[in-house]
Amino acid sequence: MSETDLVLEIDHPHFIIRVTNDLLKIDVKGSVKNEIEEALENDKGLRETIGRILSVFVPLHIRLSDIDSVKMEKTGEVKIALPHRRDANIPLRTEEAEKLVSKLNQLIPEAKQREMERIMMEQRAPVC
Repeated sequence: MSETDLVLEIDHPHFIIRVTNDLLKIDVKGSVKNEIEEALENDKGLRETIGRILSVFVPLHIRLSDIDSVKMEKTGEVKIALPHRRDANIPLRTEEAEKLVSKLNQLIPEAKQREMERIMMEQRAPVC
């Protein structure tokens, strides 16, 4: 992702959220990431159970066209509804949550339209 593609960035002490026209990226950073990695390296049981679960969610990269809906809870938490996966919940301050929800709700329909057009073009393409 180049900086020119970046539409919104929210930087927190434990994670960073980056939004482009097609992708939502949530990356764990700093000490939290190191603590998780260290715990998983040192405990085989954790690595085999929780490690597999965490690998699905951290880092979390979601195509905007795959998001069903985005809304802000009363607590300020952003809830992202995903088909075929567990919903993502992101704890943010109210102003950050409002900004993220607004931007995603603006970009998601456009991303879904581009994905639909891509699929239609693939179906029309002649098979050699």
